[in-house]
Amino acid sequence: MRVHAVPFPPDIGDLTSVTQLFQALGDPTRVLLLLALQQGEQAVSDLVTQLAQPQSTVSRHLGVLRHAQLVQTRRDGTRVLYRLADSHLGDLLIQAFSHAEHRRLGLADHHLTDRLSGGVH
Repeated sequence: MRVHAVPFPPDIGDLTSVTQLFQALGDPTRVLLLLALQQGEQAVSDLVTQLAQPQSTVSRHLGVLRHAQLVQTRRDGTRVLYRLADSHLGDLLIQAFSHAEHRRLGLADHHLTDRLSGGVH
């Protein structure tokens, strides 16, 4: 994963986009849907089974993710298949869960530790 420096202040369009991204990620069901889609393209019925949620709930959350341009769809006969919009989203999920795990386990921030010790990151 390539890391980019973020200018301050950021471009207003980028700031708006990032804010909308985090709003869309602000629900556990939507995060679970994205994690499931990280495994590859899936039909709504498969997602309903995996999340053990009603189809109406899954469809509503997929609509939010689609509106935020975090997922894309394609038709396969009568089925609608969903997939992550791009690999950046998968990287973001990995980073978010790594952050949560480090906090839960009380681990140091390895990026900060590397910077303080003179390592390159």
